[in-house]
Amino acid sequence: MRKFDTTLYFITDSTALDEQVFLYKVEQACKGGVTLLQLREKDTDTRSYLSLAQKVHEITKRYGIPLIIDDRVDVALAAETEGVHLGQSDLPVFLARKILGEDKIVGATAKTVEQAKEAYEQGADYLGVGAIYPTTTKVKTVLTSVETLSKICDAVPIPVNAIGGLTKDNIGILKDADIDGICVVSAIMKAEDSKQAAEELKAAYKSLKGK
Repeated sequence: MRKFDTTLYFITDSTALDEQVFLYKVEQACKGGVTLLQLREKDTDTRSYLSLAQKVHEITKRYGIPLIIDDRVDVALAAETEGVHLGQSDLPVFLARKILGEDKIVGATAKTVEQAKEAYEQGADYLGVGAIYPTTTKVKTVLTSVETLSKICDAVPIPVNAIGGLTKDNIGILKDADIDGICVVSAIMKAEDSKQAAEELKAAYKSLKGK
């Protein structure tokens, strides 16, 4: 059974950081209460990605946090992480599920109700939907309305997380959307204190949802 909590889903960005600083920020975020962590490396070779995945996995295992690998099913397999996240141009969800098996977490990006339904039908465990706000990451983004986000939440029975430029100060826009959590990158990665940033984001989300 695949068990996980998407309340505070942290997606990494190692841009302009040396490895020691990057790993320190990852560990501080884990201490701050992130519930799911995705290693996202868009511009690195396979061996470097694998090496970093193994180092990050050593950290996340200490805190009992599932590690998700962005895009790369091969790296997820080689590093023996808990799952993979797939975008619309990556390997189809059903093939990732076939390769990884039933015990691994397979997440997917969806920007429309149709994409959400397809991902769910192919075996996705959760969805990331956005971008709600413009982002500063190098990932190409298309803005998604909260109305579309709400429709996606209503269309599928799996967890749906909002993503894209979210901070503790602007997540109020999500108050009426039936989401299961938020995905953040810069709000933690660019914070001076990643532990405090994670704590504040988690508290803000729980307050928003009355938890």
